[in-house]
Amino acid sequence: MLPKYKRILLKLSGESLMGDKNFGLDSAVIAQYAKDIKQITEMGVQVALVIGGGNIYRGMNEAETGIERAQGDYMGMLATVINGMAVQSGLEKAGVYTRLQSAIKMEQIAEPYIRRRAMRHLEKGRVVIFGAGTGNPYFTTDTAGSLRAIEIKADVILKGTRVDGIYSADPEKDPTAKKYDKISFSDCISQKLSVMDMTAFTLCMENNLPIIVFDMNQPGNLMRVVTGEKVGTLVS
Repeated sequence: MLPKYKRILLKLSGESLMGDKNFGLDSAVIAQYAKDIKQITEMGVQVALVIGGGNIYRGMNEAETGIERAQGDYMGMLATVINGMAVQSGLEKAGVYTRLQSAIKMEQIAEPYIRRRAMRHLEKGRVVIFGAGTGNPYFTTDTAGSLRAIEIKADVILKGTRVDGIYSADPEKDPTAKKYDKISFSDCISQKLSVMDMTAFTLCMENNLPIIVFDMNQPGNLMRVVTGEKVGTLVS
């Protein structure tokens, strides 16, 4: 089986790393993700990763936390580096070569983000994990994912979530919600479907970068998406 995509950016939420826990990291989930990622790297797919930090810190609400928004966002960026290190460790345990690059300089634990170096790593078959978001407050890790995907010339963004695609309403709350196999960027906007935040979404739309939203917690799904099977929802 030949992969449909040569270079992908996989966006994972921090919450997905919690598994059934309420906080922190679940080693079983990380091991499963590492196994799935290894499968596709063995097919020659070049993989970059952006991971959120919501399992460790969600700093959006200044009124509740009393922490200024910009400060809270930097704390969130540090949380993404912790997650990046955990996933890096899981991947290396599975025998996958990795590089962790951070948008905030932390020489002891990560390379600085350098676009050309990241692309070189990908060409050499290493999985590159982009930590610390964009390095700027007021931007989400979704935006970091879109930005990095465009910078490294990825063919597609794969957004691994807990649901199996995009629905007309929240399927957990509304049993009549309809799942889309394929939807256009403009339809997502007109129907106010929250695929990503607006900044991230607009970046993809302007650069004709397709997004596939799929259930990452189903083992083997990543392989199915990469080989072009109809899994999840394609936004293009």
